[in-house]
Amino acid sequence: MRRPPHTPISRRLGAVALSITILWVVFAAAGSDTVGGAMEALSRQGQLPIALLRQELGDIQREDLLTMATELVISQSPLLLGSREAILSLRSEDQGEDETRQETPIREEPVSPEPASPDNAAPPAFADNGVPAKTLLPTSSEGYLLRGLAYINNYSNNSLTAEEVQGDFAAVLGEGEPQVLIVHTHGSEAYTMPPGQEYVPSGESRTTDTAYNVVRIGDEIADVLSRRGISTIHDRSLYDYPQYNGAYDRSLDAIEGYLAKYPSICFVLDVHRDAISDGEGTVYKVISETAQGPSAQLSLIVGTNGSGLKHDQWRENLRLAAAVQDTILQDFPTLMRPITVRNSRYNQHCTTGSLLVEVGAAGNSLDEALLAAKLFAEGFADTILPTKSS
Repeated sequence: MRRPPHTPISRRLGAVALSITILWVVFAAAGSDTVGGAMEALSRQGQLPIALLRQELGDIQREDLLTMATELVISQSPLLLGSREAILSLRSEDQGEDETRQETPIREEPVSPEPASPDNAAPPAFADNGVPAKTLLPTSSEGYLLRGLAYINNYSNNSLTAEEVQGDFAAVLGEGEPQVLIVHTHGSEAYTMPPGQEYVPSGESRTTDTAYNVVRIGDEIADVLSRRGISTIHDRSLYDYPQYNGAYDRSLDAIEGYLAKYPSICFVLDVHRDAISDGEGTVYKVISETAQGPSAQLSLIVGTNGSGLKHDQWRENLRLAAAVQDTILQDFPTLMRPITVRNSRYNQHCTTGSLLVEVGAAGNSLDEALLAAKLFAEGFADTILPTKSS
């Protein structure tokens, strides 16, 4: 019997390298409908080792990285698993800030939505977008810090006690105008529209059409605050398009510019939306049933100095977040998910009244997110108006 010809080791290694490259290209370009879209997806992947390592670090919700299938493959690699510390340093040097994409905290469990308010008037019927709904709430106080009704989940490297989240927050409404700045670091983030109401996408659950993305949510918040007598500037720029990476640097430049021009600004709201899916990749929307209809749930993200970037007064932002959350939950017990404290500072070092607000998730409809924005803005106004001197 003849032996098959011997394959030189160099050819074998070349074949393996080619296979890995092809797999990466397939995963990176998955979901692209055109050649241009595929090239854009490949460019977003950047350097393959960094993309793979960042995926392993848990950025499974990042829409500009790899798919869930790739993440499962990576998790079996000892080489990647052993490089966590090195890649954390690389990420800090490359981007300065962690481009936020909130993953559902493991202590949040789905529960049945509470009944609508006993109001006799039926809530408005929003068109169904077909996405399965969950109401995410903590099942116990274990592992959380509490301030009133607000639950706080500390994922940062900083120690935090219950006493540190009590008391008044530092930011107050002054006499000058404007008083509040609304920005969108990831302004192209969008929602899942019902059939017949689709937008032109610029990426997965993203669009540059400000009638459908989170800029529209900012419009609603600004309108409510203005009607409550709070002077507000809404920056409708898209800092994540056409380039996603570096969005926090660009929005920081804008925030600093506004603060220099308008020293009266004391509160800064960076409005986003979340992205939530289970371990099998099923996308969910998060819902709170209210008398005004099904509202998207909201979450507040508080940044710290845990990444090594200067942010000495982050606890003031946390006290503000807890006060706002406590106010809202008194009227809408399921509207807010627990506050999340993270290492990245998210440009919140600029003022002691800075919050990152995630209005719903990619699976929510725009109608659900708009109602959430309205309810949040009312609660935010109720919290900060008493600070204004008469």
